[in-house]
Amino acid sequence: MKLEVKTSQLPNSGKGLFTKSDIKKGTKIIEYKGEIIDWKEYEKRVERDEDGYLFFINKKHCIDAFNTPQYKARYANDAAGLSRVKGFRNNSVYEIEDNKCYIVATRNIKAGEEIFVSYTKEYWDCIRYNISIGRGKK
Repeated sequence: MKLEVKTSQLPNSGKGLFTKSDIKKGTKIIEYKGEIIDWKEYEKRVERDEDGYLFFINKKHCIDAFNTPQYKARYANDAAGLSRVKGFRNNSVYEIEDNKCYIVATRNIKAGEEIFVSYTKEYWDCIRYNISIGRGKK
């Protein structure tokens, strides 16, 4: 499967992950890869502001893609996040299998489409809270 990273169609979302070929519903699009760390190490990285690409599997197994830009899965955005665009909706989900994480298509995706995957409501609630704290300090 051919995937490419380019500017996301979502405003203020940076780069996005796009497919160059059609993808059928149920297909594993890409594995979410990065450095394998535990939750304690991740908390240390948060303090250094080196977070933002973590996939939590369990307290002993987290995938941190912050320092691994070569792994393309980290560029998949959430269409239901902070900057929404009418007509865009998530077309895939994260699935865990044997301590690995994959982005899997939830519908047929046409060549040229951006890959959108849900980060979960809890993730966005946390982001909104952090933004509100940041605004309160200014």
